[in-house]
Amino acid sequence: MEPVFLTVEEAARTLQISRTRVYDLIRTHQLRSRKIGRVRRIPVDAIREFVAQADEEVA
Repeated sequence: MEPVFLTVEEAARTLQISRTRVYDLIRTHQLRSRKIGRVRRIPVDAIREFVAQADEEVA
C-alpha cells in the first residue's frame, strides 16, 4: 500500500531538495501540508500537484 502522507524528510528526498526548502514551500503555501498532532505531514497528492504546477511553469 502506498503511503498517504510523507514526513518533511521523505518529501525532501522525493523532491531532491533540502528540508529547509520544503518548510519554505509550506510556509509560502506552494506545498500543502497537514499538522497531525505535533508533526507536519505532506500528502502524497500535494507532492504530485507541486510537481505538475512546476512543470506548467516551465512550459
